[in-house]
Parts: sequence; C-alpha cells; structure tokens
Amino acid sequence: MEFQDKVVLVTGAAQGIGAAVARALAQQGAKLALLDLQADAVAALAAELNGAGNAAFGIALDVADSAAVDAAVERVELALGPIDILVNAAGILRLGAALDCSDADWEQTFAVNVGGVFRLCRAVARRMAPRQRGVIVTVASNASAVPRQQMAAYAASKAASAHFTRCLGLELAEHGIRCNVVSPGSTDTAMQRLLWTSPEHKQAVINGSLEHYRLGIPLGRIADAEDIAEAVVFLASDRARHITMHELCVDGGATLGA
Repeated sequence: MEFQDKVVLVTGAAQGIGAAVARALAQQGAKLALLDLQADAVAALAAELNGAGNAAFGIALDVADSAAVDAAVERVELALGPIDILVNAAGILRLGAALDCSDADWEQTFAVNVGGVFRLCRAVARRMAPRQRGVIVTVASNASAVPRQQMAAYAASKAASAHFTRCLGLELAEHGIRCNVVSPGSTDTAMQRLLWTSPEHKQAVINGSLEHYRLGIPLGRIADAEDIAEAVVFLASDRARHITMHELCVDGGATLGA
C-alpha cells in the first residue's frame, strides 16, 4: 500500500493509460480525483474504484479551459485534501501530413497536449510549493524524440510537454517537488488503434516499416497500458525520491534509446 491515503489527480483518466494509472494507484491505497472530458466514462471508472473500496470521484473537464482547471483543483482539495501527486495523461491525436494540417487541428492538439499540462501543473504546483512537497508525472511519447510521418502536430506537442515538465522540475526542485516524464511507444489503447487499418497492422508495427522510416520493436510486442502505468507509479513513488527532470522511455526499444 505504497500510496495509502495519498491524494492523486489523474487527467485523461477515462480510458487507456490514464485509466490504467488510476487503477494501479487505487490498488495501492491512493485517493483519486479522475479528470476527463468523457463524463460518463470517468464517472463509471470512479464508481468501479469506489465499489472496490477505494476513494475516488470523477470530474468532467476540458483541460484547455483554465478557469475549469482551477475550479477542479480547488474542488479536489476540498473533497480529498492536499494533492500529493499529479499525473498528466490527457492527450489527443490528429493524424495527417504536416502540409495538410489545419489551424484548428494544430491549435487543438497544442491546447490539450501542451496547454493542458501547463494549466494543471500551474494550478497544482502553486498549492504544492508552499507545502514543500509533491510529485508531477507527465505522459508524453517516444515520438517527441524521433520524427514520425503523419504525426507532426502530435509529436511536436509531446516534445513541448516533455520539455516543459523538465523545466518545471528545475524551478520546483527547491520546493522538494519532483517532475518527471514517461514516454510510451506503441501501446494497445483506443488512440493506438486509430492507427491500425487491418488485423495485420499490429504485427506490422512490431516488424517496422522501411517505407515509413520506422523501426520495429526489438522486444517483439506492443505495450499494454499497464506497462506504462507501472513506470508512472514508480516515478510517483518514494522509490524514485532522488529522480527529477528525467524522461523514462517505455517503448520496447523501438527508438533505440534516442
């Protein structure tokens, strides 16, 4: 029960990696605030966790809305207590060639993937700093370090969110607050399945594609969301108490450590 009575706020908690992180932390005793734009899904996860004996509640939230973010953080602390850990897992993917990317797709991608991280970090860290403690973990992507075709907006936004988190970690170190990044590779989530065009596509991702300048996955498997959640949980734990401004890549070797 490593996180017994720790208050944890998770964004993007309705599905995929965010939901896996929430379940993993709940199993270890955390009190959870689950934030997501998908109101019904995040409420269902909160009900599931409460039914298992955990303390959790869901909030429907657009992380691109500063006022809504500030209000949600206030609500969480009133309901559960001071936030100990923030996990930024909310993200969107807009596929397409860079030259075909619309202003709307570019701006929405950055509003969620970068702006959402900024807004949640600002609102939570302003409360953490006077308490001289806290942990922030941002879920980015291995695409932040290696170029990908049809993913320019997504990759650029993840690079920005990762570097923002590292810079924040430098500024908050004096307050005892650690800020780290987990960068997944291909992971079996709803977002990943948007990229699959046939039953064979999963194996094609593992094999790689010379045509698309994409390496395969040396470990020979697509990650499960739980694989990424384990990395997040480690960096959020006291076992990682001397780790900050670090980016942990969890991609089965797909980017060869780039």
